[in-house]
Amino acid sequence: MPVEFIIPAGAGGGADVMARFIAPIISKHKLSPKPFVVINKSAGAGAEGFMYVKGQKGNPHVIIITLDNLFTTPLATGVPFNWRDMTPVARMALDYFVLWVNAETPYKTPTDYFNEVKKTPGKFVMGGTGAKQEDQIITVLLEQQFGVKFNYVPFKGGGAVAVELVGKHIDSTVNNPAEAVSHWKAGRLKPLALLDHERMPFPGWKDIPTMKEATGKDIAYLMLRGIFMAPGVKQEEIDFYVNTMKKVTETPEWKKYCEDMGLKPAFITGAEYVKWLETKEADTKALMASGKLLK
Repeated sequence: MPVEFIIPAGAGGGADVMARFIAPIISKHKLSPKPFVVINKSAGAGAEGFMYVKGQKGNPHVIIITLDNLFTTPLATGVPFNWRDMTPVARMALDYFVLWVNAETPYKTPTDYFNEVKKTPGKFVMGGTGAKQEDQIITVLLEQQFGVKFNYVPFKGGGAVAVELVGKHIDSTVNNPAEAVSHWKAGRLKPLALLDHERMPFPGWKDIPTMKEATGKDIAYLMLRGIFMAPGVKQEEIDFYVNTMKKVTETPEWKKYCEDMGLKPAFITGAEYVKWLETKEADTKALMASGKLLK
């Protein structure tokens, strides 16, 4: 019986890219006797995937890759789900966010762009993945910090968001590096700033200034890339997935992937992971409340 590897998001987004990268590594390095079959369940801002795993009580053959919709979807929609309804396995990495514009625009810094946005409040379109999700939370954060007003338009996945920006149907995004990197390398998109306290440590990425360096305002937002199982599973089953995922992060392919895709390696598990989840949930709730994004 294969392992169902659920993605609560659309094709081409950061979670989708990561899950489809992890599954072949597990196979290549023979880390599991069972193959991992990747399945997208993106409806309801990921609620479909979360509710599916919640309903698989005691089933050790289902895992899910999570992003911040783990917190935002129940808070925004009222869907009867909380991360505690699943079994935490491991935090694989943290994903960065970058403010992107089309490469053909004249903006060289975030300030150049925000000054233009200020002239016509609500005219400039910020595209993002989903409504009341991470991208919209960050958009609210930018609006509050810089006194600007965007027209936020949601799309199904980060891949689609990047394509919209390439086609100039929207004016900016706060896409994850993995979702925009191919377009950046092809000269179609331009990064203006990274939303973290420090620059990315990787060659090729470390030239992107932090928002603080670019504007003086220290704005940071990092997103979970984590693994959960169904509820009611046995400890030895949890241990199997913890060990498997730890081995994934120790492969040369994973290290290269983090560098290529601009991911922050941040593997934790057990009580440390649970404590991080509790803090992240509280922070997310506070940010959503300030932007009036709660249900």
